[in-house]
Amino acid sequence: MAKKRRLIKEKPEEEYEFTPSNFDEKEFILKDIYGTKVLFITIVYAVIVGFLAAVICNVLGDPINWVLDTIMVFAAVFTMKKLYVKLGIRADLLESKTMIGDYFVFLVMALGICIVFINQPFLVP
Repeated sequence: MAKKRRLIKEKPEEEYEFTPSNFDEKEFILKDIYGTKVLFITIVYAVIVGFLAAVICNVLGDPINWVLDTIMVFAAVFTMKKLYVKLGIRADLLESKTMIGDYFVFLVMALGICIVFINQPFLVP
């Protein structure tokens, strides 16, 4: 019997050798600690802004004040970088994903604290 001819010729595989990049463990740990400090400052700032928004809503007493509170909380997000600079934190060292995460944590915390303090038993008559 005749042998079938191969139409496709196999090319020799290229050799690839993986070389891992240098990993600086100290830099990684310092960067992580720095990000944690920024997150802690963000949480404290969120609690303060959320509490102030709730006090404004309770003192004014008008039911539409939640709109003012929400605008106030979103406006506070734009002041966060200035706050970091005043506290001596270099926000340019943080990754953009970390900053976006901090902004999201701030919004959730501030609006959550505001909602908790607007409702009973914290409601001031």
